[in-house]
Amino acid sequence: MTSRRATTTLWRPTGPEELALVRELDWRAWPPRLPEQPIFYPVLNEDYAIRIARDWNVKHSGVGFVTRFEVDSEFLSRYPVQQAGGRTILELWVPAEELDDFNAHIAGEIQVVHEFR
Repeated sequence: MTSRRATTTLWRPTGPEELALVRELDWRAWPPRLPEQPIFYPVLNEDYAIRIARDWNVKHSGVGFVTRFEVDSEFLSRYPVQQAGGRTILELWVPAEELDDFNAHIAGEIQVVHEFR
């Protein structure tokens, strides 16, 4: 009998360029950060991700997406929760140089759950 590891659901608001790169990675990984992006920040609640995708990504790209994905909970414990504003504005800050390791702990596929135009 095999036991399934516990996972944590994360969300990521994203624009069309990043989403195209995720698609190229077969919906299983996030692309490397650009030099001006030293941190990858998934968020801990869907409402916050919706606000960013709808209010920021649409304004800057014409479209915004909210993705949902699962990551091994034990692995995530290395990243303290960051409160980026109000009490529900919660993120994890993953250094860009750790993104390959983070991607290796994604369970299943990255899914698009909302689209805003």
